[in-house]
Amino acid sequence: MAKAFASQGDMTEKKITFDEIGEGLWAFTAEGDPNSGVIIGDDSVMIIEAQATPLLAGKVIERVRSVTDKPITHLVLTHYHAVRVLGASAYGADQIIMSDTARAMVAERGQEDWDSEFQRFPRLFEGHESIPGLTWPTTTFSRSMTVYLGNRRVDISHPGRAHTAGDAIVFVPDQNVMFTGDIVEDRSACYCGDGHFSDWGRTLHVIAERDVDAIAPGRGGALIGQEAVTRAIASTRDFLDSTYAPAARVAARGGSLKDAWDAVRAACDPKFSDYAIYEHCLPFNVSRAYDEARGMDTPRIWTDKRDLEMWEQLQG
Repeated sequence: MAKAFASQGDMTEKKITFDEIGEGLWAFTAEGDPNSGVIIGDDSVMIIEAQATPLLAGKVIERVRSVTDKPITHLVLTHYHAVRVLGASAYGADQIIMSDTARAMVAERGQEDWDSEFQRFPRLFEGHESIPGLTWPTTTFSRSMTVYLGNRRVDISHPGRAHTAGDAIVFVPDQNVMFTGDIVEDRSACYCGDGHFSDWGRTLHVIAERDVDAIAPGRGGALIGQEAVTRAIASTRDFLDSTYAPAARVAARGGSLKDAWDAVRAACDPKFSDYAIYEHCLPFNVSRAYDEARGMDTPRIWTDKRDLEMWEQLQG
């Protein structure tokens, strides 16, 4: 019998930090667990990323209430993954914003993703009984949109395919600060199971060209200062290249998924084995890289059954 996913045994509670990364802008981080962002406007608050359950969302709300009593009116979900969106009901936001593509992915694979992530990473679904169902946006956009929180302008855009096909970034011009979702990570493995390796590097270039002063990444600590931003973008790019290139070489010679697994481990373990959720992400990353290298542009839908079949193949 194959051993369990690394994340199934990860039950250690993570230390939460809440860092101000610009005036009225905050990053909620937790040692490699999913991050959330907070934008405080003149008379209201926008949250970026909901967390996996309403119970866990309450931890974000608690930090928000430590710095402002303004109502939470907007919630931006940078993509469709269950650990990012299923806590949305806790905020009571009038507007829940996603890209058009992200909403389509909720319809196409939202329930399957929920079932898959629940069995992969049970700790992140503390209080799952409080989830009322799939999270649907009230507002969507194609390429970009702007929201005003009083006089504070917030630009939301889809910079290109990366972590998923419908990723959004959130930019606050008055502070030159960006919330990138899982397009950028810091000392955390990228989850690439629904990603697009061929596009992700170009999307990182789009973000790098903005020359921002701070980033709240999808996982890992807040990136304050251009040196930290540049380092994290370069590290994210290196992680992606080090994953895809060995898998592509194996696929080109007709090797197996297990061969790709061995090749990616040889390239990535020396550099990234101490990154948060590295072992959790690796099987899904190798599988997606192998599929994409063989011409599969659209990621296959992960289900709890497919997860286990893939894992048994890699272990066997």
